[in-house]
Amino acid sequence: MAQTNQTEKQSNQAGKELLFSFENRWHEADDARRQEIMDFSEGYKIALDEGKTEREFVDTSIAALTQAGFVPLDSKEKLQPGDRVYSNVRGRGLVAAVIGRSDPVEGFNLIGAHIDSPRLDLKQNPLYEKADLALLKTHYYGGIKKYQWTAIPLSLHGVLHRADSSAVKICIGEDADDPVFCVTDLLPHLDKQQMERKSQDIIKGEELNILVGGIPFPDKDTENRFKLGVMQLLHDKYQIVEKDFITAEIEAVPAFAARDIGFDRSFVGGYGQDDRVSAYTALRAIIDLDTVNRTALMILYDKEEVGSMGNTGAESDLYFNIQNEIFAKQADSEPTYREYQMNLANSYVLSSDVTNAHDPTFEFVSDIQNNAHAGRGIAFSKYGGVRGKGDTSDASSEYYAAVIRLMDEHKIAWQAGEMGIVDEGGGGTVAMLQAAKGMEVIDCGVPVLSMHSCYEVTSKLDIYETYRANKVFFEHMKLLPGLNRLHY
Repeated sequence: MAQTNQTEKQSNQAGKELLFSFENRWHEADDARRQEIMDFSEGYKIALDEGKTEREFVDTSIAALTQAGFVPLDSKEKLQPGDRVYSNVRGRGLVAAVIGRSDPVEGFNLIGAHIDSPRLDLKQNPLYEKADLALLKTHYYGGIKKYQWTAIPLSLHGVLHRADSSAVKICIGEDADDPVFCVTDLLPHLDKQQMERKSQDIIKGEELNILVGGIPFPDKDTENRFKLGVMQLLHDKYQIVEKDFITAEIEAVPAFAARDIGFDRSFVGGYGQDDRVSAYTALRAIIDLDTVNRTALMILYDKEEVGSMGNTGAESDLYFNIQNEIFAKQADSEPTYREYQMNLANSYVLSSDVTNAHDPTFEFVSDIQNNAHAGRGIAFSKYGGVRGKGDTSDASSEYYAAVIRLMDEHKIAWQAGEMGIVDEGGGGTVAMLQAAKGMEVIDCGVPVLSMHSCYEVTSKLDIYETYRANKVFFEHMKLLPGLNRLHY
């Protein structure tokens, strides 16, 4: 018996030393830590509700940065250690920095996230009437299941510019006294033909029309009375005419607020968590920094959901120009081209974007051993992409290992995961665009249930651990000997 017990002890010890598995981390949180997690999520839910579009999230982020002592980058001729600056990228992107003590040639620590989310955009000429109804035509933005956008309350957000170039911001449907809008759907009594369609066409793109009115203009002899009735209301309140829609940016998004989910309130449910959960945790992390050795940069991109193109997407040189400007304002003299390149080559990036959380209802799409799970902490992905790792950045083993050592050193709850089984699908991030500039990059983020739906779900523990991971990365990630050095 004694020999048997000794063998079991040796086996258990060997298992602890040689084997490894991820597990749910809620049990490690004492009462104080659980309260921290719950408190952090309250601010996050407010940020989701106040920043439902990329423009709104930029506005609320700048307000938070300003309150925390950040000033516009343009207001500084030179940058000193401890300076806190930001740069607004055309109202739809944002860069914030806390200036570090080290030589900028040795690189920066960057966290990049995107702030655009799937939605319905109004077409350029959206308003029409038919069968005594006034409706708005839309063009969906990003990857959506179109049927999810019917029969739910929608709000309208955005900006129009009048003929005199003055701007008017629109936000209708969020206040309790506001009307809301909706895309209608067929009743099950009459949907036989509709339900014979393929699933992706149960609701077609051209059927995503938003109901906005039903009272006609009083004059019976006027054409388009229902359309005119709506325009009269809009003109009275905003002094706009139909032509102003042509150049407008108006987005329809779910009108409901972010809420706690579960009897234990362990989850957050809300629209736009892909990828504003990453943006918010990065924002809070950089605001909460004191002093840093390596300059810390938070970068919030637009247009990720449609390929990261345009002058506010991650493909834009504007973001790298801002990084170069921050470098130049730290330097004693104008940096050389090689020094700019060394800054990029020596910079480290967390490309912070959500991944899918394992869903036991649909587990056939996941490799359970290699999929992220809700409640296990921030998820790191060495690579993403689709079918054979296409369109991805594959992080180096050296850099990945260094990041994980940092997480372990500071007791950050983390896990590894990739999006789905091989050849099932997958997804991309902005990581490959940062890596193309020579920076070391790894994907990471919060696992999400019902991703790209109108009501995404995240674990509060994962949200908080992502914030902690971001702050630790900003504060403690060091230049690794022999890694990233520029040679030519």
